[in-house]
Amino acid sequence: MDIKEFVLKAKKSTYASGKKPILLADGFEEFLYREEDYEYRDRYYAKDPKPFGGEEVVWKKGKAVWVMHYYGFVLDSKIKNELLYGFLRKAMSLITKDNPFRGPSNFKESEFEYKNQSEGDFSRFKGFERIFFRGKEVYRLEYHGGEL
Repeated sequence: MDIKEFVLKAKKSTYASGKKPILLADGFEEFLYREEDYEYRDRYYAKDPKPFGGEEVVWKKGKAVWVMHYYGFVLDSKIKNELLYGFLRKAMSLITKDNPFRGPSNFKESEFEYKNQSEGDFSRFKGFERIFFRGKEVYRLEYHGGEL
């Protein structure tokens, strides 16, 4: 399995799957996924109503080989977290091997719309995602990373 395929599987098997993260002693939460020679960790800090941030790291045979950092926030506290993050998980489950950073470039369901823009490739990239509810932006996240 190549690293892009692994990242795709790891992301779909962790946050996007709806599984609960592990709560760490320092207040961070973490998702962990292992397969073959690879290990993936998504470690983040998110306490309502504050912004959140984290990083995803992939190791191959114990050596860090890929990283992505992210920082995001909710712009409208009236939106229920269960609805917003449920929609985000659906968008995240639609990632592709060609662009395995966040979700697809566009995804609509009911009154929600997800938009993701990125530049670069797997080796070095940056981008941002936004979620709209009834046409109003309610969530934003910026990310960047690449191979180590």
